[in-house]
Amino acid sequence: MKTLLITGGAGYIGSHTCLNLLSNGNEIYILDSFVNSSPEVFEKIKLILKENNKFENVKLKIYKGSLKDEDLLNEIFSNASASGRPIEGVIHFASLKSVSESLLDPIKYWDENLVGTINLLKAMNKNNCKNIVFSSSATVYGIKPDGSALRESDQIKPTNPYGFTKSTIEIILLNLFSSCKEWKIINLRYFNPIGAHSSGLIGENPLNNPANIFPNICQVAAGIKPKLYIYGKDWLTKDGTCERDFVHVLDVAEAHILSINYLYKSSSQFLNINIGTGNPTSILELVKTFEKVNNLKISYEFVDRRPGDIYRSFADVGFAYEILNWKSSRNLKEMCVDGWKWQKNQM
Repeated sequence: MKTLLITGGAGYIGSHTCLNLLSNGNEIYILDSFVNSSPEVFEKIKLILKENNKFENVKLKIYKGSLKDEDLLNEIFSNASASGRPIEGVIHFASLKSVSESLLDPIKYWDENLVGTINLLKAMNKNNCKNIVFSSSATVYGIKPDGSALRESDQIKPTNPYGFTKSTIEIILLNLFSSCKEWKIINLRYFNPIGAHSSGLIGENPLNNPANIFPNICQVAAGIKPKLYIYGKDWLTKDGTCERDFVHVLDVAEAHILSINYLYKSSSQFLNINIGTGNPTSILELVKTFEKVNNLKISYEFVDRRPGDIYRSFADVGFAYEILNWKSSRNLKEMCVDGWKWQKNQM
């Protein structure tokens, strides 16, 4: 059993990862501002655990607050130490994550994502906790003219402020590792998580207007929005719409578990690891698959391209398999079925 701090644990990927950790008997501390999530997700997590007879010994402590609150961060570490089970590792999800919003308000993104992470690392260093899995992003990569799979060794050249905040945090982590080889660090550069838990009880539930494609598809299907807007139909792809590497959120959650377990067993490490399926799927393919497996129609309209978008982005996932023995196990149909099941439960 491990004692872990999960920042942004109420969020989309964070909540699925917390469920997995709790199912396996770990003790976790959650720090979340709930700016774009809800504490109600933990009641759903507890319900899933009860249904699977995993609830009896749940060890979960939740703190509402910001990573910019250094006193609160140190309080969490101190409380864990006082209990006799100090925090041994951190999975760091907490961040703002909209590419389009970051273009409109870059200062907000630098303030939240960068300052918050620096405060977290200071608290970790002060409390002798030197294991961290960082929730990075494929947006750190530049555009590959040939449209081939992105590898961890490819050029880091973001096209938007959100991506720049992620790549800058990776640099800070590398500097930290270089200065003190006691640190063990994995940056998970995941691509496009979609779907939901197969129970339909937890899923992606942004409190504000979602920027990602999949929750918009679900909201159109549910009648919350009148139509889906697809940005561009003349990209250099087989059907003219952008291609992305969509990966099931449960597969992404499992990658985080394998990563933190790997760090505990390993010596000093600094690793960048892609998390995706390794297959590009166009936006139209995603829409058509969603329609087919859920037996419904999605109204959509083509509009102008968005600044900062690239035409194709998908992962080379060989390193994830080599290091973590991880590969995605759920297909696009399952992503669409599980995601729609979650959305229907909100209606």
